[in-house]
Amino acid sequence: MSKKFALRAVAIAAASTLVLAGAATSASAHVTVSSPDAKPGGYAKLVFRVPTESDTAATTKLVVSLPKDHPFASVGAQVKPGWTVVKTTEQLPAPVKVGDVTLTKAITTVTWTATAGGVPAGNFDEFSLSVGRIPDGVDALSFPAVQSYSDGEVVKWDQLAKEGAEEPEHPAPTLKLAAAITPVAATTPESENSSDPLARVLGGAGLLLGLIGLGLGLRSRKPAGSEKA
Repeated sequence: MSKKFALRAVAIAAASTLVLAGAATSASAHVTVSSPDAKPGGYAKLVFRVPTESDTAATTKLVVSLPKDHPFASVGAQVKPGWTVVKTTEQLPAPVKVGDVTLTKAITTVTWTATAGGVPAGNFDEFSLSVGRIPDGVDALSFPAVQSYSDGEVVKWDQLAKEGAEEPEHPAPTLKLAAAITPVAATTPESENSSDPLARVLGGAGLLLGLIGLGLGLRSRKPAGSEKA
């Protein structure tokens, strides 16, 4: 392999890494929910990541809907500087037993409203809830959200993904409980990296570059007398 060809391969690999990394980032540019400690029967912190997908406007309001079929007996909302937070309670269609408590009413929406600049264009912020108890026998919980911008645009993140189908344009933030309680996935660094598309892209590119470098190193150590003049 000539040095010129090797350098060209390195350049192509680096460019491909940047393109794929950008694709992975843009694919996740919507309102999402995650939890570091969600377990059935316990209490959990829910983190809603909210990117501002606008070049000119800021995110000024976020409304998160909580599941009515699996209501939470306790809902605590993060208090953020520059934002007001309001929790709305509704009468449930029918009483729901949650642990040792039977609920007839529950908090069904939480609304954060900016009192200052909000989330600037091209940036993101996170909004947290402390909820419980997490229901048993449920694989996932969806939290439809409404994001409002300073220019009047309103985006509803409320489309439920269907198994085997492509991700909808505005998917509802969904917490997959099965993944959250798997011990290996929660504690093993390799599992965390495998769940990150960007980490997989960069890892594959690094392996490719390492193999190219190894080939160049071996060639440079080849005895000069082994080649014919």
